[in-house]
Amino acid sequence: MLLNKKIIECVPNFSEGRDLNIINQIIEEIKNVEGVKLLDVDPGATTNRTVVTFAGEPDAVIEAAFRAIKKATELIDMTRHKGAHPRFGATDVCPLVPVANITMDEVVEYANKLGKRIGEELGIPVYLYEFAAKTEERRNLANVRAGEYEGLEKKLKDPHWHPDYGPANFLPKIGAIAVGARNFLVAINFNLNTTSVRRANAIAFDVREKGRPMRKGNSITGEIVKDENGNTVYIPGTLKATKAIGWFIEEYGIAQVSMNITDITVTPVHIAFDEVSEKARLRGIRVTGAEIVGLIPKSVLIDAGKYYLRKQQRSTGVSENELIKIAIKSMGLDDLKPFDPQSKVIEFILAKDEPPPKLINMSLCEFADETASESPTPGGGSVSAYVGALGTALATMVANLSSHKRGWDDRWEEFSNYAEEGQKIKEELIQLLEEDANAFNKVMDAFGLPKDTEEQMINRKKAIEEATRYAIEIPYRTLKTASLAIPLCKKMAEIGNPNSVSDAGVGAIACLTAIKGAYMNVLINVAGLDDKTWAKPILDDSAQIIENTEKEVNEIYNFVLNKIKA
Repeated sequence: MLLNKKIIECVPNFSEGRDLNIINQIIEEIKNVEGVKLLDVDPGATTNRTVVTFAGEPDAVIEAAFRAIKKATELIDMTRHKGAHPRFGATDVCPLVPVANITMDEVVEYANKLGKRIGEELGIPVYLYEFAAKTEERRNLANVRAGEYEGLEKKLKDPHWHPDYGPANFLPKIGAIAVGARNFLVAINFNLNTTSVRRANAIAFDVREKGRPMRKGNSITGEIVKDENGNTVYIPGTLKATKAIGWFIEEYGIAQVSMNITDITVTPVHIAFDEVSEKARLRGIRVTGAEIVGLIPKSVLIDAGKYYLRKQQRSTGVSENELIKIAIKSMGLDDLKPFDPQSKVIEFILAKDEPPPKLINMSLCEFADETASESPTPGGGSVSAYVGALGTALATMVANLSSHKRGWDDRWEEFSNYAEEGQKIKEELIQLLEEDANAFNKVMDAFGLPKDTEEQMINRKKAIEEATRYAIEIPYRTLKTASLAIPLCKKMAEIGNPNSVSDAGVGAIACLTAIKGAYMNVLINVAGLDDKTWAKPILDDSAQIIENTEKEVNEIYNFVLNKIKA
C-alpha cells in the first residue's frame, strides 16, 4: 500500500445471530463506507450473536463502526434477546486492532474517538476496555460485562461503574457497549503425525497459558488439587496469551493442537510453532505443519520469516516476498492445502481494492519507454526516486554478500542488520517513485477544476495550493530518504566484501543523483507556490542535505578508487 497507510481492523459483535434481514442491514452500513473492506461475517444461532470483521484506514473504519452500531440500536431489541454468549448490549463489544503502520497508543485514541461519538450522538453508555481502559479494573472485558444485560440497570446506578462515555441511564432496548483497543488474535492449528486426541491434548496443556490441573501423586490419575476456595489449581503452560485444546480432524485424518493466540505481541505465531514442535518432540510426535484459520496481518509472516532466517544465521535484509516464502515453508502453512498470502493477509486483501500501481509494475524497458514518451509521468521526481532505490539496492547487495561471505560467519548478523536497513530505505523510495507521479496528477486535477464563479475560483486556488504542497513534500521526502542510504554505502565500501567495493561506490553516486534530482523537483514546485514561507524550512534543510552528501559521496568515491588501485 502506498506510503505506508495506517490500517486498523474492527471486530464488532452484534447481539443478533438468527435474523439474516437484521444482520444484512447492519452489514450494508459497513459496506457503504468508502475505504473499508468487509472481511468476514460470522453469525451464530446458538449464541444469537454475529461477529463482523472489517478493516481499512482508521477514520473510515471509525465511520463504518459508528454507522453499524447506530443501525444495530434501531433493529435489535435486547429485552427479547437470549443467547449462549455473555452480552450486555445490542452491539456488545467493538474492539479496534492495529494491523499496519499504527501504534497501540494511536488505536486507543481512535477507540476514545469512537466511544465519545457513540455516547454523545447515540446516547448509549460506553465502557472502554483492554488497552483503552481508563482503570486497570476495566481492562478485563469480563469485569466490564459482569452481570450482563440482566444486571446492567443496577450496575449503571453504581457510581463506581458509571460509563466512560454517554449517560449512566439504563436503555432497556439497547443496553450498553464496550469499545476497546486490543492486539491481534490469531487462530492456528498445529498438524500432528498422530491420530491420538489424548496426546494432542497433552501437548496443548503443556503450552497453553492456563496449563493443566495439578494432581496429587500420579500426574494422570491422581486426585486434582483444590485451593482453599475449592477451585482447581493449575500448572501453567509455557506460552502466555494462548488457549489450546487437542482434537481430531476427520477431513485430514490427523490430530491437531488447536490454539488461539490472544495477543501476538506477547506470543508471536513462530514462537508458538517452535514451542508446540518441541513439546510434541518430547512426546515422540512431530508437528508436520500448521493451518492458520482466518486472516492475519502481514507482520505475522514477515516477523516469522526474519526469525527463521536468524536461526539459520542468514541475512534478514531480503525482499518481503522472500520473507513470506521462508515463513510459509518454515511453519508448513501449506502442509494440508495451498497457502495463498493474497487471500490470507489483510493488507493484500485491502490492496486489491486500490488501483494497481502503474509504474512499479512495469518492466525496466517499459519504464524507460514510458519515461521517453510524451506522457509527463514518470518525470524527474519518479526517476530520482528510482535511481535512489537502485543505489540503495547496491549497498544492500553488498551487505547481503558480506553476511554470507565464507570466513565471515561470525559477522553475519552485523551485515544482516545493514541489509535490513537498506531494504527499508529501498522500499520507501520505490513507493515514492509511484507517489511522485500521483502528486503531479493531483496538481493537474486541481488546475482542471472549474473557475466560472468566485466560489469556484477560491476553491480552485485552495486546491492548487494544497496539491502543490504535496508535490513539494514528495520529492523532499525522496531527498531525505535517499540521504539515509549514504552512510550505508560508506559503511559497505569500508567494511563490506572487498570484491564489491565498487558496487558500494556506485550506490553512493546513484543516491547523490537521486538527492539532487529530487531537489530540483522541490524547487520547480516551490516556484508555483503562493506561501513561500511554508516552503522555507524545506528549502533550507534540502540545501544542507545536499551540501553534506556531496562532501560524503566525494569521500566515498575517492576511498573506493584508492581501494581498487591499491
